[in-house]
Amino acid sequence: MSDAQLVCVVDDDESVRLSLRALLEASAYTVNDFDSALRFLASDALGRCDCLVVDVRMPEMNGLALQEELNRRGRVFPVIVITGHGDVPLAVRAMKAGALDFIEKPFDGEVMLASVGRALEVSRATRDEAAEARAAKDLLDLLTPRERNVLEQLVAGRSNKVAAYELGISPRTVEIHRARIMDKFNVRSLSEVVRIALTATRFG
Repeated sequence: MSDAQLVCVVDDDESVRLSLRALLEASAYTVNDFDSALRFLASDALGRCDCLVVDVRMPEMNGLALQEELNRRGRVFPVIVITGHGDVPLAVRAMKAGALDFIEKPFDGEVMLASVGRALEVSRATRDEAAEARAAKDLLDLLTPRERNVLEQLVAGRSNKVAAYELGISPRTVEIHRARIMDKFNVRSLSEVVRIALTATRFG
């Protein structure tokens, strides 16, 4: 089922848009469709999109150029490219640029639904990872500058003694900061501290 996830369809061919909308809505997906890449980029759906199905060959801005623009803007959601006869090399370029799948016209409904289903699973996982990274960053924001310095030493795998030497403080002070970090993170082990620190950096 759709889980309220939004599938965006971008194709200049109205018959393809209508066909895709009917297919996806029949499977309980929420669908927004657009007749050009530029209209999609200007819409509020851009910020809500969980999966994009886009024709690779369109006027003004083709599917590959749209994908490159999304990458430039840091918009991360799965892209499925639909392609007509003779456009496979372009579709392969799209996959090299990060597209999840490409499907040739005329497409089979079951193949399309399976691809969209996979794309939405990827989208869910990416969204969960992003939420986890944001939560980890929030924890890092609780730390004082000195605690951050100690954390950097711990993530680098340095012992209390080496960390103390690097920071110009005593090993006992490192232990105190380490204990405070674990308390703020509400964890009991150094491995959990390191995991949170690494998670916070996962999405930049």
